[in-house]
Amino acid sequence: MHRQEEIHLFLINSQPCCYRGAVHCMKEASGVQVADEVCRIFYDMKVRKCSTPEEVKKRKKAVIFCLSPDKKCIIVEEGKEILVGDVGVTVTDPFKHFVQMLPEKDCRYALYDASFETKESKKEELMFFLWAPEQAPLKSKMIYASSKDAIKKKFQGIKHECQANGPEDLNRACIAEKLGGSLVVAFEGSPV
Repeated sequence: MHRQEEIHLFLINSQPCCYRGAVHCMKEASGVQVADEVCRIFYDMKVRKCSTPEEVKKRKKAVIFCLSPDKKCIIVEEGKEILVGDVGVTVTDPFKHFVQMLPEKDCRYALYDASFETKESKKEELMFFLWAPEQAPLKSKMIYASSKDAIKKKFQGIKHECQANGPEDLNRACIAEKLGGSLVVAFEGSPV
């Protein structure tokens, strides 16, 4: 039996939108800008120069980004980062710590420098996350979803993307699947 879906058109903040069941989607870009610091952090995480051990410790393992209070700019969320030098010192499980840094009731963007092993080799690759938990306000989900393209355009070369709507989307098996499926045998030093 084929079910016909009703689609309703309306305006939110002068932007045409469509309503399909319980999902709202913006049809036009949100106009949100990306702060220069966000671009600099991405570049620093992406480009791995020959570094001294002290420089490596200062490199970011994970960073969380949020919207500015006026909702017009994507910025670095204060105090929401993990440095490579923290791993094994103040942070025992960097991915678990990263997941715990995400808010329960609001959306965020994030970059995570994933360390994983395939059957052939060890790898490190950046992952982009859109965190949109079920408990987040609808308006927040809409703004983050419609602004995702703005930040992704600045993050050229990201191979792996994950949209997570709850902690169950951020388990090691789900992340391993995003990184390479059955080829991935370990993630952050733990078997999957």
